[in-house]
Amino acid sequence: MIEPTAIIDLAALRHNFSRVKQCAPQSKVIAMVKSNAYGHGLLQVAHTLKEADAFGVARLREALHLREAAVTQDIVLMPGFLTADQLPIISVNNIQVVVHSQYQVEMLLQAELPKPISIWLKIDTGMGRLGFTLEDAVIADRQLRESLNIDVIRYITHFATVDQPEHPTNILQFERLAKAQNVLEGEWSAAKSAAVMNASHTHSEWVRPGLMLYGMSPVANKKSAECDLRPVMTLKAPIISIKTLAKDEPVGYGSTFICPEDMPVAVVAIGYGDGYPRHAEQGTPVLINNQIAPRIGRVCMDMIMVDLRGINNVSVGDEVTLWGEGLSAEIIAKHAGTIPYELFCSVTKRVKFEYER
Repeated sequence: MIEPTAIIDLAALRHNFSRVKQCAPQSKVIAMVKSNAYGHGLLQVAHTLKEADAFGVARLREALHLREAAVTQDIVLMPGFLTADQLPIISVNNIQVVVHSQYQVEMLLQAELPKPISIWLKIDTGMGRLGFTLEDAVIADRQLRESLNIDVIRYITHFATVDQPEHPTNILQFERLAKAQNVLEGEWSAAKSAAVMNASHTHSEWVRPGLMLYGMSPVANKKSAECDLRPVMTLKAPIISIKTLAKDEPVGYGSTFICPEDMPVAVVAIGYGDGYPRHAEQGTPVLINNQIAPRIGRVCMDMIMVDLRGINNVSVGDEVTLWGEGLSAEIIAKHAGTIPYELFCSVTKRVKFEYER
């Protein structure tokens, strides 16, 4: 290895999808592939998940990219549409849209479309983000059912705290969901990854896993291995220098680390220019030849420095795992004060991607 490389384990992806089906065997699956499949590669992931019933995206461009790549499954545009001129494109390409606001209802009623489209009417059960109140959803539902522009109407909501099983907001949302399902009869989607694993009563006709597909635990204080999920992305980079620094010598920008003794230091060819988090604290672990070593100094654009004290048999050119197989991204995210989602989505285009089937 001569450059930073993200190794994407597609067998692990298929395994994680099978876990979704084990948890929700009666539900159809909308596999969330927004943001370039959480940084893993939109087309590669979509073509691997052949058993998915639909794919969820966040941008019309993502949906069109899937259609251009001959993806035939249903595609759901999760934030819906913003302008009326998007609707004919959505119609022609057989894309489903989430409808969350009255302005979208008005656009749909006034549009002249090549063929009707299917929609997901979004109800805000307590997320406080997108969606109608139940009362407004009933009105919107009645209006849309009278339009020739609409094919199928389904219903969708989103949970705010289901990753925290004891959070009181869950009770509120579950109660509102049950009420809404009694009023608006049809197919529903409520369960994201955490609810797929942790709230089977919310599975309904459709589930829409995201993070768990990529091998991370969606439940707070529960590790991915405990959920039988396998990491899909392993980020690696080579050691490009090993040197011994004397006691009291500084390391890196700002001299934020001072050597407490004579010590070996490795320089690894990865930095925030590749998507490694600049704000990861000193001591954030890396994995070298199955040995954990702490990162020291500030993260640079192209390099990080690693304390090699106690690390055996290390040479220039050896691979360093930043996260993935053997070193969970959950651990790195905690050291960086963030979440695995951000780590995956932040990997930049200059990182080489290799796909293993």
